[in-house]
Order: sequence, then structure tokens, then C-alpha cells
Amino acid sequence: MMSKVWIVDDDSSIRWVLERALSKENVSCELFDNSSDVLVALKKRTPSVIISDIRMPGDSGLVLLEEIKARLPELPVIIMTAFSDLDTAVTSFQGGAYEYLSKPFDVDAAVKLITRTLNDSFAQSEKLNSITHSLVPNLLGKSKLMQEVFRAIGRLSQS
Repeated sequence: MMSKVWIVDDDSSIRWVLERALSKENVSCELFDNSSDVLVALKKRTPSVIISDIRMPGDSGLVLLEEIKARLPELPVIIMTAFSDLDTAVTSFQGGAYEYLSKPFDVDAAVKLITRTLNDSFAQSEKLNSITHSLVPNLLGKSKLMQEVFRAIGRLSQS
């Protein structure tokens, strides 16, 4: 399965730089300039990681984070902003952000963070799949809704 990173930022230069740097690491990217398009796309497909700016026209990255966590709580979201302060960082983490990236950022450090997040996400998915299959091998429940229930049980069992 190819890793897919969604980059959400109204600044085209940020999207361009991250996409170029990640493509050198063989990470596929999809680019968005607003939150609304991301929410529409999430109805049809799911990325491995989302990286979102906070301040954008329309809904902010924090509103997007809230919507993503309501739909897909296990999806890692990295929040980035040029206007970093303690309140924003705390709000991001309380909202479920996986990590917080201040702009301007070192591109190499950002790529390392994103690839680490991809690796962590993949390992978590594999672990949950293993737990689900080993604990409930004979249960019927292959529907999408039941699979979500099994993933939730797996997440809760680790807390």
C-alpha cells in the first residue's frame, strides 16, 4: 500500500515545497488549499497522514482537525502554523493533533517528522489488524461498521 499524505495549506509555495521533498522519499501527496475540499475528499478516500495549516480562508485547520477526529480518530494529523503560541499548540494537541510544526520549518526536519508519522501510523494499523484477527477469528463482522467497532476496541484496549 502506497503512503498518501494530504497537504492542506492556502500557501501554494508550502504545498509545493513539501510535495517535492516528500516525492524524493517516494511519498505520494495530494494537495488542498482549503478545509472544505479535504472534507469532501474524505468521503471517498482516506490518506495515511494529513498535514494542515491552521490559518486558511474558510474553516481553520483546527476546525478541520475536529471534523477529521470525529470521522477518523486514528488518522494522524500534523498541524502547522506561522503564528505559533502556547495556546494554539495546546489547543491543537487537545484536539487530537499528532504533532505540531511551526513555520518556517526546516524541510528536512519536516520530512523526517512526516515519514516517522507514516511509519507510526502503519505500525499502529498493523498492530490493530493483528489484534482484531487474533481475538475475533470466528466472529462474523466483516462489515465496515463492525470493523470500525473492532478498531475502536483495539485502541481502547491500549489506553
